[in-house]
Order: sequence, then structure tokens, then C-alpha cells
Amino acid sequence: MFDLDRFIEACRRARAEDPSHKAVREEVARAVAEPASVVAALGEPRRGGIETLYRAGDLTILNIVWPAYMTIMPHEHRMWAVIGIYGGREDNIFWRRRGDRLETAGAKALGTGDAVPLGVDVVHSVTNPIPRLTGAIHVYGGDFFATPRSQWDPETLREQPHDPTRLGALFEEANRRAPA
Repeated sequence: MFDLDRFIEACRRARAEDPSHKAVREEVARAVAEPASVVAALGEPRRGGIETLYRAGDLTILNIVWPAYMTIMPHEHRMWAVIGIYGGREDNIFWRRRGDRLETAGAKALGTGDAVPLGVDVVHSVTNPIPRLTGAIHVYGGDFFATPRSQWDPETLREQPHDPTRLGALFEEANRRAPA
């Protein structure tokens, strides 16, 4: 049974024991292996958004709910991440830097029960390709909100500073467009 406080402590312990994502990935995999228990603890997702579950200098845990059909522009974290899906689907396109632009480097579809690490240098964009909400636990190996990072214009693929206001607006717009 998923217990948020125990999960946070397990992730903190795993991060302290192993600064890479490997031990944290195991904790996330254990959690999303029982998706109904995660939903019971966090609540049934009602709308898209980002909820901070834990934040410290060396670890951030977020509950991200992607609205139906939402796509977010290419972005980086500048720290490792582990994504665990507890409901729905998240499609990732991976990008690599080519001069002052990006080019595609691969893709991966994540579904309920998947727990996948992303390396420190990964640039990716995310789409929820289904007509309902997707819930995911995202664990980051640092302070997600205090780390300067970049995003890329989805049309020109040119780098720009991360804009949290624009990110919030994307979630709100996607919530408005989502099927009832």
C-alpha cells in the first residue's frame, strides 16, 4: 500500500545512499506497480497540474497530472529524473542539441506501471496522447524549482530560458481544451 510519507522517506534514503537515480528508480517502480494504491493516497486526478509533494536541495518529488492531449515543449531538467506512471500514458520525444537548435534523437511511450530514469543531460518533450488525464510521480535529483534550465520554442526549436509562467499557462489551456 502506497503511503506518501513512507515513499518520501524511502526516496530520501535512496538518494542519500546512491546519488545516481538507480536506487530512487527502484522506489518509484515499487510505488507505481500498485497504481490504485497511489491514486488512493494522492486522490483521483481531477485536472491537470503540478503538485509539489516534497522539495529539498537534493530531491524534489512532484505529482504531475497531464490533461488529455496536452503537449509540453522540449525542455531539460539539468538533473536526473525518474518518471513513474500511475495512470494513463506519457509519450516522450528525446532531443539532442545540434548547434543552436535541437534534432530528434528518439522516443519512448510510458504507460501505467512504468518507471523510467532520465539522465542529467536529457532534453525531452512530453505528450499525453489519450482522451483522459495521465498521472505521474516525477522524482528529481535536486531542487527542481531553484535550478535554472532551458526550454525550446516548439516551432523554431531554439533555446530560451525556462518560463514557469508559460508552463502554468500551458496546463490551464490544456485543462480548458480537455474533453469533459
